[in-house]
Amino acid sequence: MTFRNGLNSLLRPEDSVLLLIDHQPYQLANTNSHDPQAVVNNTTALAKAAKVFKVPTILTSVIANRGGLLFKQLTDLFPDQEVIDRTFINTWEDKPTVDAVKATGRKQLIIAGLWTEVCVAMPALHAAGEGWDVTVVTDASGGASVEAHQVAIQRLVAGGVNVMTWMAVVSEWQRDWARTDTAALLPEILIDHAGGAGIAYLWEQQLLKTPVDTDAG
Repeated sequence: MTFRNGLNSLLRPEDSVLLLIDHQPYQLANTNSHDPQAVVNNTTALAKAAKVFKVPTILTSVIANRGGLLFKQLTDLFPDQEVIDRTFINTWEDKPTVDAVKATGRKQLIIAGLWTEVCVAMPALHAAGEGWDVTVVTDASGGASVEAHQVAIQRLVAGGVNVMTWMAVVSEWQRDWARTDTAALLPEILIDHAGGAGIAYLWEQQLLKTPVDTDAG
């Protein structure tokens, strides 16, 4: 097994492509590894960050006329983008989706979806076996049970797939706070989606704008 380490192992926005798989009502209804609202929140945050960093994002569903349309939070972010609807459970066997990913010219394939043990694990392992640098975003995914999600993650790691959370992905894309063009756009995502970290940021801004009390003493 080749260990993933060194500078080149970190995610780079210019080399990344994001593939969001089956964030649909049917799958969410039986997501039991995470709070379903957290999955919606984290996936939306990841997609917003992809837009900030100009990372191409591919949206795909499976049999949407039965499983439901992708979450509105996602399709609203990409209003002019067609959602690729599949019959294949394994997205990496679906030619239109694979062609859309390949057309980006990127080689760092980042995947999130429902469920981890099925519609995430299959394409992640398949693509990794073809030489793609694959990362699965675990908290923008979810399984039918805690065990199902955890076993899927173990399987993915054993198969050479990188696993991260959405905040870690965003941090690697940013990498340097001197990259002010993207750094200036991240606070809004943190405020809306990062819970305590977002509130702490607002608090920091409040304190920075508070005049020093010169009358004390």
